[in-house]
Amino acid sequence: MFTGIITDVGRVLAIAERGDRRLRIATAFATDTIEIGASIACSGVCLTVVEKGADWFAVDVSAETLSKTALAAWRPGTRVNLERALKVGDEMGGHILTGHVDGTAKLVGRREEGGSVRLEFEVPAPLARFIAPKGAVALDGVSLTVNEVSGNRFGVNVIPHTRQMTTLDDLVEDAGVNLETDILARYVARLREMEGA
Repeated sequence: MFTGIITDVGRVLAIAERGDRRLRIATAFATDTIEIGASIACSGVCLTVVEKGADWFAVDVSAETLSKTALAAWRPGTRVNLERALKVGDEMGGHILTGHVDGTAKLVGRREEGGSVRLEFEVPAPLARFIAPKGAVALDGVSLTVNEVSGNRFGVNVIPHTRQMTTLDDLVEDAGVNLETDILARYVARLREMEGA
């Protein structure tokens, strides 16, 4: 489990094809405290550490994950939002995230508002029903509050601190980001489907 509070911005160092895709990611995390098999959210995608060095760790990414996320576009040098898995007793500063990305959202609008920036995203129609005004979403692993919703588009406001501490300020129009909708919205929708069946 994760909270969407980013604690490091890493960088893709290398990519190797080994049946699955292996990514080596530079990090400021103390890698001596990371166990092989640990989960790290990499721009919102929960991935398993399979190898590590003094200032990097490696993860394997399956074809299924590449097909459902923005990771297929990553190249050496790509900046990555990183969050280690939540420990019992840690502060819940964002919202509950699983690291199981629902799909991708596309940036369709951007405007400055003081020191903040307003970002507008478009999502595939099947995911739009899980997004509500004042609800929560995770974009590239960052916990954000939804400001407004119109059809399959929604807007978020990114404050100066979040701009500085994450990769969201790097986004350009038409960029794809990993989207995890609110887990409670998904379960409520599923229960309603089952009641109607």
